[in-house]
Formats: sequence, C-alpha cells, structure tokens
Amino acid sequence: MDVPKNIFKKHQAQTFPFPSCIEIESANGSYITDINGKQYLDFVAGVSACTLGHSNSIIIDAVKEQLDKYTHVMVYGEYIQPPQYKLAQLLADNLPGNLSTTYFVNSGAEAIEGAMKLAKRATGCSEIISCRDSYHGSTQGALSIMGNEEHKAKYRPLLPNCNQIIYNDVESLLNITKQTAAVVIEPIQGGTGFVSPKNNFLQKVREKCNETQTLLIFDEIQTCFGRLGTLFGFEKYNVIPDILCIAKGMGGGMPIGAFISSWELMNLLTFEPKLGHITTFGGHPVNCAASLATLEYLLSANTMKEVEQKEQLFRTHLHHQKIKEIRGSGLMLCIEFENEELAKEVVEESLEKGLILFYFLFTKTAIRITPPLIISEKEIIEGCNIIKGILEA
Repeated sequence: MDVPKNIFKKHQAQTFPFPSCIEIESANGSYITDINGKQYLDFVAGVSACTLGHSNSIIIDAVKEQLDKYTHVMVYGEYIQPPQYKLAQLLADNLPGNLSTTYFVNSGAEAIEGAMKLAKRATGCSEIISCRDSYHGSTQGALSIMGNEEHKAKYRPLLPNCNQIIYNDVESLLNITKQTAAVVIEPIQGGTGFVSPKNNFLQKVREKCNETQTLLIFDEIQTCFGRLGTLFGFEKYNVIPDILCIAKGMGGGMPIGAFISSWELMNLLTFEPKLGHITTFGGHPVNCAASLATLEYLLSANTMKEVEQKEQLFRTHLHHQKIKEIRGSGLMLCIEFENEELAKEVVEESLEKGLILFYFLFTKTAIRITPPLIISEKEIIEGCNIIKGILEA
C-alpha cells in the first residue's frame, strides 16, 4: 500500500511543485501537531482563516449544535434558516446603512464573482478596474481582474474590458471613467506583500468613484473580522465601499464568503432575470453557525482591542539588521528580506524548528505572518526568537 505522501501527491491535484507535506494529526489553539507528535507554532492561521485559532471550542460547539439540527436543506435563498438570517442581521448591525443586505457564498473568489455581476447589473456598464499586483481569486472572473499577467497568460481569453490602476498612484485614477462599472480594491494589498494605502489613497479612490458614479468594491477577504484590529478594514481607513466582499477569517476555519451591499442594489439580482445569482451550498447552515459564533465572540471579547499591542510586539521582537522592512497592519504583517534566498531559508528552517510561515503570491523576497488573533504574547515571542535565531545563524 502507498504511504500517505505518495497518495497525496498522486491522487490529490497539486498547486505547487514542493508542498511541505506535513501529515496532520491534530490542531489546537496556535499549534498544529503532526502524526509524529511534533508541534508547530502556526504564524499563518490557514492564510488568515483560523481567526480564533484551531479547534476553538466556541466554533466547535456551534458546529455540533447545528449538525444535530440539520445540514444542507435547500439551495440558498429559499428557506428561512436561523444561522443565515441571524448572521446577516448581526452583520447589518455592525455595518454602515448602505451595507445592510448579505448574499452568502462559499469562498472569497465567489464573493468577488457575485460583486462583479452586481456592479454590472446596477450600472449597465461592463468595465471593471482593479489594481496592478492585486489578487482576488482564481476563478475566471476573479482571474480576469488579477493584477499579474504571469498568472493569467495561460488562461486567456478572459473577461474583456478589465483594466487597471496602480495602488497608491493617484494619477492612475484618471483611468476610472463613467464607463467603469466598478473599482475592485483591497484596503491592504495582499499578494504583493501587504502594501498599505498612503496619502489618503483609498479616500481619493472613493471620491473618484463618486465623481464617475462608479461602484467601489472592497475586497476584504483577508482583512475581515478583526485582523487589522477593527472588524473590517474600511473602518481603519474611514472609507465606506458600495459593495463589501468578505471570506477567510469570517468562518473561523469553516468555508464561507459573502458579498454585501444595500437592499436596493442586492434586490436587482431578484428580478429581470429572476435568479440573477444562484448557489447551492452558499450560506451552508453549519458554516453560517461557525461564522456567527466567531462574530459574536469578537464583538464581546477584547481580542480585537489586543491586535495593535500584538502587532507592536512582533515589530519589537523582529527588529534585526537582516530584515529590510516590516509592512502591513495589525496581525497581517509582511517581513521583507534583502533577497529571495534568505526568505526561502527562513521559511524552510522555521518549519524544521516548529514554526509555520508562508510566502506571498507575487513577491519572493518576503514572508507572511498572519497568526490566529488569539495568539498569546508568549507564543509571539517564541516564534520571533526562532526567526531571529535563524537570521543570526
């Protein structure tokens, strides 16, 4: 019989030539344990997904309670299901009035796809503008607005009339016109290494969209549910989008996404044609229960209030001459090195020493740090010491 690693590589489609191939036994809190009993401190949290850590009892209890009632019963939008409407209500209670109505989907890419359709339906225009070096998902529509040609070239033709601006470049905003249905932008640009907005860039994008009657779509798939220390990233920068896309951390480790807008805009998907956007498993009750539990906890606990302090702890303990720059905000940090070799060495040796780090999609000289929001100060220092030890060696 084949060993699990051989089965994994032969029968599971691979996305990367050199996966780490850790064989997982269990995960709890900020740690993942392999089949040999080795523990790994997790500085990645499933790429920002496991907001409250692994095997959090709050989420597990919510999932088990819902499993005892029912799982999937009908395609999304037909039956009234408490996990869905309670989550939608709580989101509306904690969002501005123009973001009152939620459409639940299964992932971030699906949220982007739905938002793009809604923008075209609402404006009657077809042009979608995104940013150079942006990443919004790998489905055909989301890929069409990805800001990196290397990842798109082999899959063309993609959607027409998808154009770009440059993140933090105000002059490029002239590309936004009255023929633009929507601008899709990340509050912090993820794929290129957590680049933050400068000189009120997001406010200027908002103003340009107002001027041209273009819808502003915020891709908060990575920033949502507290990662920056605010429930949503737009709160940190005081810019309100017309459509909000969320996923990853909203599920606390369970697969869920959503796009959110006003009732007036979302209702356009109900008529002419009917069933303007449909999904079978979107808003799955078990995943909605997990998301609701995550949101309720974050709204009642001090976890988000502690994010800034934990960010400063990372910045203090990762001060090193071989670290060129620390970018990002909250618990969404990028460690930039002088070269690709050092970044690769830090990731690989950290794994050997029991620390999980990860790369970025478009930059090879940096590594990602996005731990669970519940990570302790002791665990932060422990992981930082591993990284510094490797740099010293």
